[in-house]
Amino acid sequence: MLDITKSRLLLERAKRVIPSCTQTFSKGPNQWIRGVSPHYLMRGEGAWVWDVDGNKYLDYLMALGPIILGYGNQRVNEAVMRQVRDGPVFSQMHPLEVEVAEMLVDLIPCAEMVRFAKNGSDATTGAVRAARAYTGRDHVAFCGYHGWHDWYVGTTTRNKGVPAEVSALSHGFTYNDIESLARIFTSHQVAAVVMEPIGVEDPKPGFLQAVRDLCTTHGAVLVFDEIVTGFRLHLGGAQAHFGVKPDIACFGKAMANGFPLAAVVGDRDIMLTFDEVFFSGTFGGDASSLAACKATIEEMQEKAVLTHTWRVGQNLQSGLSELISRYGLENVVRIVGLPVRSVMTFPNCDDREALLRRSFVMQECVKRGLLYFCSHVPCFAHGEKEIRFTIDVFEEVMPLVAAAYQANDFADRMEGLPVEPIFRKA
Repeated sequence: MLDITKSRLLLERAKRVIPSCTQTFSKGPNQWIRGVSPHYLMRGEGAWVWDVDGNKYLDYLMALGPIILGYGNQRVNEAVMRQVRDGPVFSQMHPLEVEVAEMLVDLIPCAEMVRFAKNGSDATTGAVRAARAYTGRDHVAFCGYHGWHDWYVGTTTRNKGVPAEVSALSHGFTYNDIESLARIFTSHQVAAVVMEPIGVEDPKPGFLQAVRDLCTTHGAVLVFDEIVTGFRLHLGGAQAHFGVKPDIACFGKAMANGFPLAAVVGDRDIMLTFDEVFFSGTFGGDASSLAACKATIEEMQEKAVLTHTWRVGQNLQSGLSELISRYGLENVVRIVGLPVRSVMTFPNCDDREALLRRSFVMQECVKRGLLYFCSHVPCFAHGEKEIRFTIDVFEEVMPLVAAAYQANDFADRMEGLPVEPIFRKA
């Protein structure tokens, strides 16, 4: 058993001073196996992290996606340190705002103008506000996860504190079901369609273009939420990968290799509404994060980072799929999604049992030095050594999964509390 004494003590201190013990729900204690997993990480290097007790783990979650080059990338860190010595924020604008905006305009198909923010929620909300201002309409159709702001989270089971009148203006539709979106247009004057262009389910042939065409026909603004996909599928985002151009796109996460930065980019006419709508923050032009973004782009362009991460992801998927097949677990465990963003799923059971099975896999992996969230977002620092380590871990874990499945006793094999859902069913 790993020694996680310091993690446990820190968690007890956090309970007294931090609601939910965390700033980010997905990093919170109930998202890991309490009593088995660490809760506090101290440092990272490449694809590896160390907890406060000194234990070393291989990481595939990469800070929920922002780490595209690897922890502690020298080029990015040196760029940030140079900028910090000059100053991170000032009383007026910094040249990097112009330089990085120009880089994004060159890279992203829909980008004619750019506004910066500090997180994905602010970016998607800024896009919604701009779309409402541009169209003079209030209703929003959405598909995917879009952050913590009222217009979206008011439609979820985490809707406490959001007025019902606000939630009533947002309407969810089903990915790959164009009719579910068309029905919203028949009932409402839609300002914006906000969607993740891809999650872990591939778009059906023609689906994204059909969404594009519906928005054009009805005069709605198409917003691609590329907080996750941007810089991970392609430097130009999923829109460049799939060849479908939205009116506005929101980028974040991997664009600065872990430094806090997001961006709203898009059509000039729509973006000019930001001259009128209020979208402003002291740290929007934070020069240290902009320096990180510039260095990240340069590193990715010079070193073919995405070619590497696609190949690593393919090798990982192949290795895990072979093990799943070897142990006859095709109906129990699956790997779905693109190589650069895939997840391990647990089909053919209800949500509670799937979460229990996932928890068991996470437990057995972390005991073996793999900090596993059943999600894979490989970075440039993942290589053959890391893939081999992962497969070696699963060489031990998969037979345990097969045994637990045959005995139907996953719960009995848990050594700590299972993971809990963030969005609980109503």
